[in-house]
Amino acid sequence: MRKFDKDGLILCEMQGQVFEMSIETTSTSSEIFIRRFMQSIIAKSLDSGDILQTNIQPKDIFERIVEQYGESKYGSVKYSPNEMYWIGYIYRYFSYTYEKSSSQVYKIIKPKELRKLFFAYHTMDPSQAIERILEAKGYPINEEEELKRQYEIFRRIRKGN
Repeated sequence: MRKFDKDGLILCEMQGQVFEMSIETTSTSSEIFIRRFMQSIIAKSLDSGDILQTNIQPKDIFERIVEQYGESKYGSVKYSPNEMYWIGYIYRYFSYTYEKSSSQVYKIIKPKELRKLFFAYHTMDPSQAIERILEAKGYPINEEEELKRQYEIFRRIRKGN
C-alpha cells in the first residue's frame, strides 16, 4: 500500500473536480461518464501520476475523453455534485493508495454502489470508507491479509489430499 501524500491529494482533488464538473459539461448520465472515464487513457495517466508533469486542467480532461470515445448523449440520470465529487475522490484515493488501476477499482465497486454508500460514508476518512467497502465485499484489505487467505486455501487443499 502506498502512503497518501501531496501527489495523491492533488490527483484526488483533480478527479473529484472532473467528476463534479461532468454534470454540467457532459450530456451522458453520470454512470456512463464514470465508466468511460475510469477506462480512459486519461485515467491511466492519473494512475501512473504522469498527469502531474503536465499543465492539464480538469476542463481539458473532457476534451480527451471525447477524443477517445466520441460524443454521447446516452443515459439521463445525473448524480448530485456532492455525490460526483466524492465518488471521483474515493475512486482515485482507492487507486492511489492500493496501487490499482482505475479499471481494476471500477471492477471492484460500481458507481451505483458508491452512490448508495454516499450518505453513510462521505464524512468518513477515505481510507476508512474504502476499508469498510472492501470488508463488506469480502476483499482483503492489505497484502498481509491476502497472503494469509491464500495460505489458508493452500493448507486446506493440502490437507484434503
